[in-house]
Amino acid sequence: MSLQDDFNKLSDKIKQYRDEARVQLHLAREDVKDEWDDLEQDWDRFRSKLDQIFHDAENASNEARETARKLGEDLKTGYQNIRNKLN
Repeated sequence: MSLQDDFNKLSDKIKQYRDEARVQLHLAREDVKDEWDDLEQDWDRFRSKLDQIFHDAENASNEARETARKLGEDLKTGYQNIRNKLN
């Protein structure tokens, strides 16, 4: 599996968790909404970093790739936590 496939798979999973959490967000307490807002800012940074890596795929450093992967894993965990709090 290529690097782009790996990141696309991670991005798709994050998007799924994000979408599921968004559907239930209207029921959330204020602290969960604050957590959501923080994650949304991280989501924007993650998507920007992925776009940059995909654009410069051949020149993207391992450090940039690992930074994006770590941010993606943190986002996935954050959206999972919100989803779990809402269930």
